[in-house]
Amino acid sequence: MTIAPRTEADLDLITRIIPHRYPFLLIDKVRDVVLNESCVGIKNVTNNEPHFTGHFPGMPIMPGVLIVEAMAQTAGVLVGLSMDLVDKNAKVFFMGVENAKFRRKVVPGDVLELHVRALRGGGRVWRFEGRAMVGAELAAEATYTAMFDVPKG
Repeated sequence: MTIAPRTEADLDLITRIIPHRYPFLLIDKVRDVVLNESCVGIKNVTNNEPHFTGHFPGMPIMPGVLIVEAMAQTAGVLVGLSMDLVDKNAKVFFMGVENAKFRRKVVPGDVLELHVRALRGGGRVWRFEGRAMVGAELAAEATYTAMFDVPKG
């Protein structure tokens, strides 16, 4: 019997793949997974997130670096599903971020869709392009590289 590949990940599965936890886990769900290729992360932006206290008082805006981090976490789930890293205690490390551009403020109440596409992968080092969307509007985009470290044994 062949088991169909997963096409989405809920919060429980996400935390079984990547090591991030509150307050630094920045994605709520991953959908439309095409193994080794692409997926879409979902981030429900809420006013009670700790970074909004200081960025900026009276005008909460999600920091751009956290948007890029959310893209990277989405990519981590894609790799985890693609390489069967569920419950393997894998770690993910940024190696580079290029061409990051921020086009629109992301504020509480927004639903951030993180469209991630693998440009190169299959081993420990993967390269991605990501686009953060709020509805039909591009909020941010970047190309980034990450290394995946899986403990032996």
